[in-house]
Amino acid sequence: MLPFLFITNLITFGAFGFDKWQAKKHQWRISENTLLGISLLGGILGAASGMIIFNHKVSKKPFLVKFILVVLIDLVLFYRLMRH
Repeated sequence: MLPFLFITNLITFGAFGFDKWQAKKHQWRISENTLLGISLLGGILGAASGMIIFNHKVSKKPFLVKFILVVLIDLVLFYRLMRH
């Protein structure tokens, strides 16, 4: 499970960085739903660090609310997985 989480977080971090790069160039972007989806797969640390390091989506309140929901869902799923 740890290798999966490591790879997922790397991909998520890269996706946030790539999306910020594309935004600066005014080119095709990764959808917010995709960013949230890969975060939900276990990439919340990669997403959070990507948001902070690249200063990406941190001022978008609707996105932050959705991201917090994704974090809570991930925490509940992780807790349930660890209990069984």
